Amino acid sequence: MEFDDEAEHRRLFRVETNSPQMKAVFSLEQGGSLSAKTPKNTVIQSFKIVILSNKLNLLLPFGPIAILVHYLTDNKGWFFLLSLLGITPLAERLGYATEQLACYTGPTVGGLLNATFGNVTELIISIIALKNGMIRVVQLTLLGSILSNMLLVLGCSFFCGGFVFSRKQQVFDKGNAVLNSGMLLIAVMSLLFPTLLYYTHSEVRAGSSELALSRSTSCIMLVAYAAYLFFQLKSQPSFLTEVLCLPPFYHFSEETSDDDEVPEISKWEAIIWLLIFTAWVSLLSGYLVDAIEGASVSWKMPISFISVIVLPIVGNAAEHAGAIMFAMKDKLDLSLGVAIGSSIQISMFAVPFCVVISWMMGGQMDLNFQLFETATLFITVIVVAFFLQEGTSNYFKGLMLILSYLIVAVSFFVHQDPNQG
Repeated sequence: MEFDDEAEHRRLFRVETNSPQMKAVFSLEQGGSLSAKTPKNTVIQSFKIVILSNKLNLLLPFGPIAILVHYLTDNKGWFFLLSLLGITPLAERLGYATEQLACYTGPTVGGLLNATFGNVTELIISIIALKNGMIRVVQLTLLGSILSNMLLVLGCSFFCGGFVFSRKQQVFDKGNAVLNSGMLLIAVMSLLFPTLLYYTHSEVRAGSSELALSRSTSCIMLVAYAAYLFFQLKSQPSFLTEVLCLPPFYHFSEETSDDDEVPEISKWEAIIWLLIFTAWVSLLSGYLVDAIEGASVSWKMPISFISVIVLPIVGNAAEHAGAIMFAMKDKLDLSLGVAIGSSIQISMFAVPFCVVISWMMGGQMDLNFQLFETATLFITVIVVAFFLQEGTSNYFKGLMLILSYLIVAVSFFVHQDPNQG
């Protein structure tokens, strides 16, 4: 690419986020600051860009319909399903607003924004459930998001990418994959020790040592996650040329076009839409949490199955589709960023964050996810780590991960949670 003399000292990077419609181009100047031209949209134009430009937003009316069903009927099953469908596009639009806001902050602050809002839907549902005293639902929902990302999302990405590129072996950054596998093992270790302390009856003070261990471990995990962020965003700036291990993930290239030189909405538009979507997700999440037990009775399904399997699949559908699309474009580093990076964010940030929030609320959420659930997570991390160690993928690896997720799903369908209440 040729530049004029005035702009010769600049490098242009094209930023591709986890939606093909979310693109912005930044000019990285010598001083290290990022600048972006601010679009000027009317209210109607902003509404068309944010709401009408995405086909997934056709599901938005299901949110108001769910609230009507809640007040007009007693069918908790239908209400729960409609609420899930209504939250799905909101979760995707939250990511979109975050990405647009990140266009004006630069890669470092943008990465922190994405770290904060990457899984905001799960955090909102978890905080509302904690307020209602449904600690077990919080544990199972977060566990389900981790399992879904590692097995189903990654498996579908490998499977679809392997079929599209069946004549070659797809490759990804082995170093990042090994690092991420190590972070997941640390997360498993943090959950394993409180569980073992409980089941071996080796607490110094029965009933309190496990909770104290969980809270102290959660604080350490948050510090570890902050160090992970610092490592990715500051200590290793070259990682920014590959993929930030936080959803949504950036991929930089030197290709630019005149049509992609500005973000789609202004900074204040992004902030306003972010607040609107967060408020709407919070409202629907409150109804959703209240309907979980009713849906379990109506559908004749264990609460553990709904929390671990149904909620993550529907709630993260947009994120799942994005990972698969990246794999089909031979951008496996981005697919791994969505799948494994999101798992790290939930296990190393969302889980300990919920423990700390519960502590502040006077609750007693701990890291003892029970033996069956912790063993499931441990085996899943080991399986995924083995598939990632070579730095290559194909459709067979994807199929094995999908089948592994089916085994997990069937296991939770027949599993009666001892702490269901």
